[in-house]
Amino acid sequence: MAQHDNGGENAAAGSAVEKTEPRQVSSGTAVVSSDAIPNPGLPPHRLRVTDLDEAKEKQAARRVSTFFMLSIIGSAFAVVAYIVFPIVPGDPGSVRLNTLFLGLGITLGLLPIGLGAIYWAKALMNSEERIEARHSTRGTESTRAAAVEVFRLGNEESGFGRRSLIRNTLLGALVLTPIPAIAMFRDLAPAENPVELFKQTLWDKNTRLVRDPSGTPIKASDVTIGSVFHVVPEGLDEADHPLEEKAKAAVLLMRLNPADLNELDERKDWSYQGIVAYSKICTHVGCPVALYEQHTHHLLCPCHQSTFDVTNHCEVIFGPAKRPLPQLPITVDAEGYLIAQSDFTEPVGPSFWERSA
Repeated sequence: MAQHDNGGENAAAGSAVEKTEPRQVSSGTAVVSSDAIPNPGLPPHRLRVTDLDEAKEKQAARRVSTFFMLSIIGSAFAVVAYIVFPIVPGDPGSVRLNTLFLGLGITLGLLPIGLGAIYWAKALMNSEERIEARHSTRGTESTRAAAVEVFRLGNEESGFGRRSLIRNTLLGALVLTPIPAIAMFRDLAPAENPVELFKQTLWDKNTRLVRDPSGTPIKASDVTIGSVFHVVPEGLDEADHPLEEKAKAAVLLMRLNPADLNELDERKDWSYQGIVAYSKICTHVGCPVALYEQHTHHLLCPCHQSTFDVTNHCEVIFGPAKRPLPQLPITVDAEGYLIAQSDFTEPVGPSFWERSA
């Protein structure tokens, strides 16, 4: 027994291992839930009254067309109101009447289009809910065919192709809606030919070049090589519309080494001892060309980076402008002040006007 007891004690001692407590898992540890809510799917489709009753469908189509007809009437009313209630200078009452009736017409022209489109979608277009699986867009023939099928289904579900009354009134409303804006925008411009108006500025024979904005006359001796002056015609402040006239007549004056100028024979007398004057209005969209780089003799428009070469009659060497800056012919008077020989010989500003020159 003693030996047996000793052997048991030795066995117990030799087989002893360190026991550890099981690791405690925090209640905040993420686990995969085994009782996830199943996808309930889409609710059963509920048919509308217009889906069940053909008479109700036709009635809804007439209502949509009525909205579009109201839009047509509103657009026409806006144009008529703009003509019948003109704005009379100095009469605040005419401004109120014009604004009131023009605003009502434009509202009546735009609002019914939105209301009609919403009612069309709610009452007549296909209302069945669907799930479309995402997929990568590929420019294959099958993708293009699928796109065509989407348009076909859209036309079929909306009824655009077969509901001629809705289609025609919608097209009529969309065509007439921009007309009030066209009428107003056209009236912003003078009734005269805009080309002739842009050809005529305040520059004239013997008009002195003065600094902008001080109005100080400039002598040729004041203009050194590499310098640039922002110039307007003398008497600009006395014009009926000085800001409008300045927008056409603003000029940049620079002096270069006469040897650097490549002048056409017919323009050799347009400069004076290397002093040249060009319109400050960019021929792209009318921004002020105000950055002069004296080493390269380049003028830069800061808006869209059109670049003009002063040594070659301000021809375009970079950017979206399509036409050189118009040159103002200049000389000096008996007192040595710089004066214009004439007005510009071509329209100033952007090149979107129809031009004969």
